[in-house]
Amino acid sequence: MTSAPGSVHAEEALDPDLPMIDAHHHLWSEDDHGRSDHSYDLADFLQDLRAGHNFVATVFIDCFSHYRKTGPPQLAPVGETEWAMTQRTSDGVIAGIVSFANMYLGAGAAEVLEAHKVAGGKVFKGIRHSVAWDQSPDVNNAMRDAPEHALVDETFQAGVAELAKAGLVFETWCYFHQLDELAQLAGKFPDLTIVLDHLGGPVVIGPYAGHRPEMLEGWHRGFERIAQHPNVFLKLGGIGYRSFVEPSVMAGPRSSEWLAEYWRPEILFCIQTLGPERCMFESNFPVDHLLCDYVTMWNVFKRITAELSPDERALVFEKTARKAYSL
Repeated sequence: MTSAPGSVHAEEALDPDLPMIDAHHHLWSEDDHGRSDHSYDLADFLQDLRAGHNFVATVFIDCFSHYRKTGPPQLAPVGETEWAMTQRTSDGVIAGIVSFANMYLGAGAAEVLEAHKVAGGKVFKGIRHSVAWDQSPDVNNAMRDAPEHALVDETFQAGVAELAKAGLVFETWCYFHQLDELAQLAGKFPDLTIVLDHLGGPVVIGPYAGHRPEMLEGWHRGFERIAQHPNVFLKLGGIGYRSFVEPSVMAGPRSSEWLAEYWRPEILFCIQTLGPERCMFESNFPVDHLLCDYVTMWNVFKRITAELSPDERALVFEKTARKAYSL
């Protein structure tokens, strides 16, 4: 296991002048919603963010942090938006906020969206409702306890329709075998910006352990469907999430050279399939610190994209995120 997030960094930042946006990070306190592992607060994040790379903005993503403890339960997530607004800095930290509203509220989600908009103003960009589901109990399903086929459920889609009406982003993460259903959702709401997290869930635990090549075949087919829907953007990251990384990789410590070699085929496949104008990098910190530290993580991404043109790199490291979230 690596050192705690926000601590010592093993490498110097490569290409330190390249402007970048971290399109996906969290912040939480040690006692927030019963977390007992560690805190990752603004001070920790700034220590990582300012350790050598050139970050010009970040996007905060929901993580059950600082929910309201009183009032209607459906409005509890608005507390996260309220708190995240207090963590913003003048140099672009938390330029955008993606919070949670239960899409299973259907049309009733409109009330929650309005409350988020009041709390976050133009900084509030949309909702993430994760739907990762697998039939195996050995696979980590989303913390939202989404049932099977959530993305094509009529009530869930009625909630998504409220996002479309409000001009907000719908964000989610799912596993590779759910990509067809995400494509169906994208086809039903062609004017809705959809952001897919964590490389579309190339899971390698549970029944997929030891079968990564076979899993990737299905993952490739899913992305061929996603590619047909230009309203879907992809986050290139989650490369340290335990569900997506073979145990031997996590045995580390691993250098950015080693990790770039491991992840290069998948990340370049995504960029080539969707185009750099639909792909953006994310740290997924502090979750992914189990693989490597923050500086090393971004060195991995820079090594993988070294052969892209300057314009393509500008897209995947900054401009795609600006477009997707209207930063």
